[in-house]
Amino acid sequence: MSKKVRKPAPTIASAPAKPATATPPFRIKYPLLWLVAIIFILYAGTIHYDFTDLDDGIFIKDMQAYNAQLSHLFTSFHRGVFNAVNDEYYRPMLLNSMILNYAFSGIEIQGYHLFNILLHIAGTGLLYMVFRALSVSSFHSFLLCLLFAVHPALSQAVIWIPGRNDSLLGLFVFGYLWATIRYTQTGNWKFLIGVFLLLAASFFTKESAIAAPLSALLIQVFILKEKLFSRRQLIQYGIWMLSGGLYFALRATASIKGGVLHVADIITGLPGRIPIMLQYLGKIIFPFNLSVFPIQEDTVYYWGFAALLTIAVLIFLTKEKKWNWYLAGIGIFLAFLLPLLILPKNLNEQTFEHRLYLPIVGILLLLSQTILFDKSSSDKKSGIIVAIVAAVFAFINLQHQPHFKDALSFWEQGHKTSPHSAYATMMYGARVEDKQEGFRLMRKAYQLNPDEKYLNYYYGVMLQHQDSLLASEAHFLREKKKSGYYECDFYLAKVAFYKKDFQQAAVYLEDYVKADKTNEAANNNLLLLYMTALKDKSKAQAQINRMSENGITVSNKVRQEVANMPHE
Repeated sequence: MSKKVRKPAPTIASAPAKPATATPPFRIKYPLLWLVAIIFILYAGTIHYDFTDLDDGIFIKDMQAYNAQLSHLFTSFHRGVFNAVNDEYYRPMLLNSMILNYAFSGIEIQGYHLFNILLHIAGTGLLYMVFRALSVSSFHSFLLCLLFAVHPALSQAVIWIPGRNDSLLGLFVFGYLWATIRYTQTGNWKFLIGVFLLLAASFFTKESAIAAPLSALLIQVFILKEKLFSRRQLIQYGIWMLSGGLYFALRATASIKGGVLHVADIITGLPGRIPIMLQYLGKIIFPFNLSVFPIQEDTVYYWGFAALLTIAVLIFLTKEKKWNWYLAGIGIFLAFLLPLLILPKNLNEQTFEHRLYLPIVGILLLLSQTILFDKSSSDKKSGIIVAIVAAVFAFINLQHQPHFKDALSFWEQGHKTSPHSAYATMMYGARVEDKQEGFRLMRKAYQLNPDEKYLNYYYGVMLQHQDSLLASEAHFLREKKKSGYYECDFYLAKVAFYKKDFQQAAVYLEDYVKADKTNEAANNNLLLLYMTALKDKSKAQAQINRMSENGITVSNKVRQEVANMPHE
């Protein structure tokens, strides 16, 4: 008989232990929509701001006739910015943005402010895409772009109408960086179309776009680990040369001045301007000393040293240091500042904050790999820290915005923050209500720089308001020789009329109405000169015809008086 084998009792196996997993990354729904809403809410109050009288009136009011013609979208590639034939600056895309803006807004400045806000929204969205393309998490990309969106040092690029040149450049450069990153990653030739078009658009926006290919190279080599002479890199080098060649070919056909920069000026001026980098770095990390019209002499350095120390501490506290990102970030920051550093002080002494629109991206790239955002710091902790910083930035931004609301507010703050600027002192003095205070400020501006552009014009105007017509003449003639400012002719005509030199008065007014065809006072004064002092019927009739063509009403009584004038 066989022995019965007892089977072991069945047991219930316990479920295998799940491996420990890292905390899932925090996500925010619709990050781009949040950024759009934040920017619009932050800047909505600036839509109704008035002119600052720093170039915005030139682009919107003085260039109204140019902006009204859509055909000038092509003309812009063959002329200078402020003057069609006598200008150092070549920026077609800025001019074209004004033409497109005019098509929707006319000369109502509200439409131009809205356009600037939309540019900032679009640029922030594209910057988010750049961070995502570099494998920065969606939440961290949102946080970095939040700092960019509300940063008070960038408010000048959004609120001041001409500041759009940098946000417009940012739009094209961010799009270009995204396209070049995606091509380097995928090799898809379709991205090359974007690389070419967006880089070319960047060149035609502002000269500092020359740093865009260098920034792309830093990202490709240090962050994406692309070989310097790989096939994809060589193709992109070719596109850089093609885009640059197109830019220089069209620029050569433009009626602008050449030879603005001289090697000697660059070499002698560069050492003194290098410290500007420290000032700019300070305004990125600690934006507490903002100015609508900053100059190097009146900008402190201690915030820059504090910013350097802060960045060094953040890197030191980071466990997994990514030096390749740090080098790329620092390189991008320096690359976009270099064009400013090589400008001689006598050509451009202002250190405008809107120029930080692109350099700040290098610092954000660096910060993205510090303890603020690395794996050792939870997303919740990062979010809280960045939210606090962004709230402080937004508060400073809101406090700074009213300085742009009108010309008086603008130049009052400009003079206050840059007391050694002859230009800011002059512009504030010309607008202050107390005329005695205004005259005092004009004398101070003269002490700072007697050759400051437009200073002799404003000084002459003040003299005329004090009934010193003869004394004003020398100042207007000096200004006209220096800058060719057409407004001088109107006041010189008054001097000539006072001296009973009616022929010369007519010459001044003729020159004036060529520049400002629709000025009623100048046109009526010129007609009156032809009718009474000069008794020139033919010129009087021709003047009536020009006034009618330009929409200036001439009464029937005046027409009849001219018709009854005897022939010479």
